[in-house]
Amino acid sequence: MRTIVSVEAFRPEQIAALRTALPELAFIDASALDTETARAHLKTAEVIIGWNRDVKKTLFEADIALKWLQTINAGVDSIPLERLSAQGAVLTNASGVHPYQISESVFAMLLSLTRGVHRAIRNQSAGKWQPSPMLGEAHGRTIAIVGAGAIGGEIAVLAKAFRMRVLGIRRSGADAENVDEMAGLDKLNEILARSDYVVNCLPLTSETRLLFGKAQFEAMKPTAFYINIGRGATTDTAALIGALRSGGIAGAGLDVFEQEPLPENHPLWELDNVVLTPHEAGNTEHYMDRAMEIVLDNLAHYRAHGVPGRNLVDLNAQY
Repeated sequence: MRTIVSVEAFRPEQIAALRTALPELAFIDASALDTETARAHLKTAEVIIGWNRDVKKTLFEADIALKWLQTINAGVDSIPLERLSAQGAVLTNASGVHPYQISESVFAMLLSLTRGVHRAIRNQSAGKWQPSPMLGEAHGRTIAIVGAGAIGGEIAVLAKAFRMRVLGIRRSGADAENVDEMAGLDKLNEILARSDYVVNCLPLTSETRLLFGKAQFEAMKPTAFYINIGRGATTDTAALIGALRSGGIAGAGLDVFEQEPLPENHPLWELDNVVLTPHEAGNTEHYMDRAMEIVLDNLAHYRAHGVPGRNLVDLNAQY
């Protein structure tokens, strides 16, 4: 029997839509099954929706039936891409569900750092009336978006509302709407030196791992802010902390970290020029509805053509 096995806990109406989109394959909700039964179904699944430890274990078993893995997340750095390639399976992700909520989170951190909201909240908690001596403005400043894809594009839209000059970095270096100037990764430090805000939107690949290190923070203005909503391991945390402590950069907004969760004694908690959010920039009440659109489109394409058609991950490029 050909099956689709989901480890995601979809709502009943969503399960009904999944069954209808590809009726030739039986739909199995593994999230409602015990571990042993779920693993047995995963091994014989032609299509798997979702990602967890059981799916990962299944990939390394012999004689699995998998042809297509659809994740509900955008990042794929936790997935053994070489194993998928050896299996001959394709991988699709949920890229495209994040631009609105993450771009809003970026500007929440950006404006908090610029207008001193993070310090005001700390003073409020401590019962201190302590006005800031001088605050900056975001209007008319220069913002660099490193990893100018779908999320970066929406950040650029918001930046234009603040009359910002938008600089972009992406692998192809190709122009993009609302980006005044685009460059490749080879121009990274040059772009950093010209920017008042640097927003990291990068996926984690062998090329981007620890891309933001000591040299990059030294290239930035001492008045600049660094905001990371990309993958945590794209940033050398020790180098970032060094730049924050020394005044090499003015502050940072961090949603993702190389080490998660941050322990109570982590030095980032002690810095008053940092806004920390617990990896929730992508959190929104609309997440699963947007993800469902991608999954249903791919199921329809799979039914018609034998392969999904949206958000295919390049297993060699790692994104």
